[in-house]
Amino acid sequence: MPASLTPEDVRLAVRAVVVHTAEEWPTGPLCRNDGASYPCRLHRWGRRVLETHGLNERQIEALIRHGNPFVHVPFPFTATGPSPARPAGSRPATTAYQAPAGRTGGLPARQQAARVVPPGVRPTAAGRPVTPPVTAPRWPRAS
Repeated sequence: MPASLTPEDVRLAVRAVVVHTAEEWPTGPLCRNDGASYPCRLHRWGRRVLETHGLNERQIEALIRHGNPFVHVPFPFTATGPSPARPAGSRPATTAYQAPAGRTGGLPARQQAARVVPPGVRPTAAGRPVTPPVTAPRWPRAS
């Protein structure tokens, strides 16, 4: 395993643990993807990478239960703190980019458009417009 993990390592590890899950067979649990005895080599590798990345056992099990091999795990993962394999001081300190006041990256500032409501119409919440219910069907009923 490489000394430092990359975002691609973490992404592939999530896919490995989700795709290579256990499936019960009469002979015992087998890997759902390749039929090897569970846990297969890729599942063990993925679990090891995610533990090194800072996820605990419960979080890895939640990823497996979720079932989406393309779920995003933030890099670096800081919800449970740094793992012992990755010391806290190993990342250089960076400062976030601060845009100058009144500037929006060369684009004009977007203003919230005023909602024009005709008289007698009740304003609705933001989102998709709701069509009023139809009082009579537009086609004859089958009897």
